[in-house]
Amino acid sequence: MRYYIADCHFFHRGLNEKMDKRGFADVEEMNEYMIRKWNKKVRPKDEVVILGDFSMEKGERTNEILRRLHGRLYLIEGNHDYYLKDSDFERERFVWIRPYAEMKDNKRKVILCHYPVFCYHGQYRKDQEGNARTYMMYGHVHDSFDEVLVSRFVRETGETKRVNMYTKEEETIPCNMLNCFCMYSDYEPLSLDEWIEHNRNRRAKQGGSEETAQGDGAPEKRMV
Repeated sequence: MRYYIADCHFFHRGLNEKMDKRGFADVEEMNEYMIRKWNKKVRPKDEVVILGDFSMEKGERTNEILRRLHGRLYLIEGNHDYYLKDSDFERERFVWIRPYAEMKDNKRKVILCHYPVFCYHGQYRKDQEGNARTYMMYGHVHDSFDEVLVSRFVRETGETKRVNMYTKEEETIPCNMLNCFCMYSDYEPLSLDEWIEHNRNRRAKQGGSEETAQGDGAPEKRMV
């Protein structure tokens, strides 16, 4: 099984207290909770793709977290993954570390980047039944107003029609962008199908309300 997750921000005190307001007493409590949630879901032979901003600490302390996590790990580089430049960081814990990647997941393509890519490779591809063949999986924006704008783009693009150059018929434009922000899943890595369902439900709850970043579809602040 392969899972995905973004923006764990292990050790990030300011983010716990301010931006995300995660609700933990301190980063130690936050770290332990995320590790428990991860290992409860992920088995040792499962794969987990981390979509950036894994840890805010230096190499060795980040290594300590990675040694405790189950799974074969892949890392998409985020803008806060400074530990990658630390000579003490154990890069061999990851199968690979890349700024961008494209992979296959159960006969579908996934576009993997820390940042949302609005016009992604394979966006228009569908199978014979008309189902999407490509999904863009991202992080970076958390549950901020930037995600409100992404959701607006997804909705408006999905409502727009154009003539398909192959079928010559007018069709809506596919736009399958999945925000894999860890708080949305209560810090649990999710499969592609789980993220598809989660993003669909979250954006449906948000509906037309775009006044604030944290509305009906916002993640609950974890109090433990």
